[in-house]
Amino acid sequence: MTDLFHRAPNAPLAERMRPATVADVVGQDHLLGPDMPLRAAFDAGVPHSMILWGPPGVGKTTLARLMANAFDREFIAISAVLGGVKDIREAMDQATRNLQRGRGTILFIDEIHRFNKAQQDALLPFVESGLVTFIGATTENPSFEVNSALLSRAQVHVLKPLQDDAVLAVLQRAVQREFADREVSDEALTAIAGLADGDARRSLGLLEQALQSIHGPLDANSVRKAISGGLRRFDQGGDLFYDQISALHKSVRGSHPDAALYWLMRMLDGGADPLYLARRIVRMAWEDIGLADPRAMQIANDAATTYERLGSPEGELALAQAVIYLAVAPKSNAGYMAHKTAAAFVKTDRTREVPPHLRNAPTALMRELGYGKTYRYAHDEPQAYAAGETYFPDGLSEPGWYRPVDRGLEIKIGQRLDYLRKLDDDADSSDA
Repeated sequence: MTDLFHRAPNAPLAERMRPATVADVVGQDHLLGPDMPLRAAFDAGVPHSMILWGPPGVGKTTLARLMANAFDREFIAISAVLGGVKDIREAMDQATRNLQRGRGTILFIDEIHRFNKAQQDALLPFVESGLVTFIGATTENPSFEVNSALLSRAQVHVLKPLQDDAVLAVLQRAVQREFADREVSDEALTAIAGLADGDARRSLGLLEQALQSIHGPLDANSVRKAISGGLRRFDQGGDLFYDQISALHKSVRGSHPDAALYWLMRMLDGGADPLYLARRIVRMAWEDIGLADPRAMQIANDAATTYERLGSPEGELALAQAVIYLAVAPKSNAGYMAHKTAAAFVKTDRTREVPPHLRNAPTALMRELGYGKTYRYAHDEPQAYAAGETYFPDGLSEPGWYRPVDRGLEIKIGQRLDYLRKLDDDADSSDA
């Protein structure tokens, strides 16, 4: 069998350091620890089709290669970025020849989420027949990016970002094996591990970059000089992007200004579009604060306008202060829920006529037909309120969609509505 772990001397450090055995893999104890799912598969020697979901540099490709070695299978790899149905057909032809020789095949598709529906469907008959054991790798949520038919035939294993101590162990191993003649301090490796942001492959690339740039001893200061800075894991429009948006929104809703600021700055640091964030902040004001504090909407809109005028980084201060205000403001979703409930009702309800007294009557004919005849002009009524009047179509009772909460300005709004309902009740009693 071809040695899957043969490395050319000039291969990148990350490739030269790729683990050759399961024991060399760091992290992922929830999958590779004793009696854990992937460990059980390795120990039993029985492969199964799977999707490895996790951020970059946590071992997805390495695990696929290790399985091919452990299960004595031929290994065929396709990149979904570059490959297509033609590559799948060629891989199946090779798998058929392997089977005729008595060898099974592991088909590894990197970035499986990049395959469209037709390409993913092309895999199904071969996975179902057992011609290949399918292993897909993805950084995106397979629930959204992988066809349900293919997803039902593969077990999803979630890989986690590596902790700094795991990345540090990878770096220490690399120094011992590849750079034993270089003086590298523990502080330098710790700094690189922090910059790598849970990505072992990136950490090894940063180490190699630093050692190529610095010819003397490598310490924390020289690392900072050689490496401009690490990039946080962030994918505009990807699963992690929406996870962070969700965390920001929920921190605001949960009235935690520091957490809201953390997620806002994480996203800005990762390259999120500030104008997109400004739009989301405006939405938070309407959805989670509403009429409990109408100033929140104004502040959110002003922050968005300020960013449009000032740009980055000055405009980011306006977004940050808007997020702080929204987090500490009283919360109400009463208006949001009233809107959703009313919209759902209207969508399913029949078309109801406008009552004659609410219709406009600009012509004599309309007035003769009784349009607006019994309408009561609120400003002419006591307290500018036509007590007992109804504004719904005939046969539709008061639904009570808007229910103010007992927080912020909605306390007073609720009191006002209670008072008006009492006037309605008194008017109904007097009419009776």
